[in-house]
Amino acid sequence: MTQPDKFKEYIWLVNAISRSRNGLSLSEINEQWVQTEMSGGLPLARNTFMRHKDAIERMFGLYIECDPHNGYRYYIGNEHVLQQSSVQNWLLSTLTVSNLLTECLGLQQRILLEQVAADARLLGQLTTAMRRSCKVELQYRRYQSAESHTHVVAPYCLKLFHQRWYVLGRFDDGHYAVFALDRIVGLTVSAWRFVLDEYFDAEDYFSECYGVVTGDGTQPQRIRLRAYGREQYALRDLPLHHTQRLVGQGDGHTDYELTLRPTADLKAHLLSRGRWLRVLSPQPLADELRRLHQEAADMYDE
Repeated sequence: MTQPDKFKEYIWLVNAISRSRNGLSLSEINEQWVQTEMSGGLPLARNTFMRHKDAIERMFGLYIECDPHNGYRYYIGNEHVLQQSSVQNWLLSTLTVSNLLTECLGLQQRILLEQVAADARLLGQLTTAMRRSCKVELQYRRYQSAESHTHVVAPYCLKLFHQRWYVLGRFDDGHYAVFALDRIVGLTVSAWRFVLDEYFDAEDYFSECYGVVTGDGTQPQRIRLRAYGREQYALRDLPLHHTQRLVGQGDGHTDYELTLRPTADLKAHLLSRGRWLRVLSPQPLADELRRLHQEAADMYDE
C-alpha cells in the first residue's frame, strides 16, 4: 500500500470515529469501512486497525481510546483538539479536503478554490529554521516600496490569515515584527542560533488581535457591534474573535460584544461590511469608521 493510500485510510478513520457521538466498535467501524472504495469490500483487520491507530497518534497527535465499559467502543480521547485552531485540526481538515478533491477529479471544472499566497520553499526554509533555532536573513519589500530591505530575525511562529502566510520575527533588541511571506523576495537560513523565549506563547501573542497587526500601539477595548440582516447570522456562525458573545437582540438586529485591539485590519473588516455592521461603542472607534465611510462616499462625488 502506498503512503498516500495510508493517509486516506487514517483520515477516513478519524472522521468516522469523530462523527459518532458514542464512539464506534470495531465491527461498527467495519460496517462503514466495507462501503468505501478503499476497502475493496474487505473488512479492516484488527492488526491493521491498531497500526492505523498508532500512526494517527504519531502524525496528528490524536488519541483513539477504547472504552471497555461501553462495548469496547473507540472514541477520540482528546477531541477538544479538533475544536481548536490547532495544527492538527488544520492539517486533518486540509488532508480531508485534499482526499475529497482527489476523488472528484472529474468535477474539477465545477470546484473553484482560492489561491493561498505562499511559497512552499519559503515555508520549508522557515520551518527548518524554527526546528533548528536558527535566525533567518530575509529581504522584504513592502507594498508601495520599490526597494527591499534586509532583516535578520529569529522566526518565532507562522500564522495563516485570510489565505496569506505570515512569519513573526524577533529582533535582537527584543521587538517583534510580522512579515507576509508573499512580500519576501529572498530568504537565507543563517548559522546564527537563537534561544526561544521560554515565556513566549504564539496563541497568546495574537490573542488580543483580529488578525496579524500587533505592533500599532492600540490597546484592547470592549467593542460592541450591531449586525443587521444576514450579517447577524454570519457573525453567529463565524465569530470575529474568540471573545465574541451575544449581548442583545432586537427587531432586525443582533448585538455582539468583543474585547480586542481596534487595529487597522479589524477596522478594514468592519468597513467592508458596509451598512450591515455598525459600531455602537466605543464612540471614538464609531466616529473614525463614520469618517472613513464618509471619505469613501465622497470619492464618488469627485
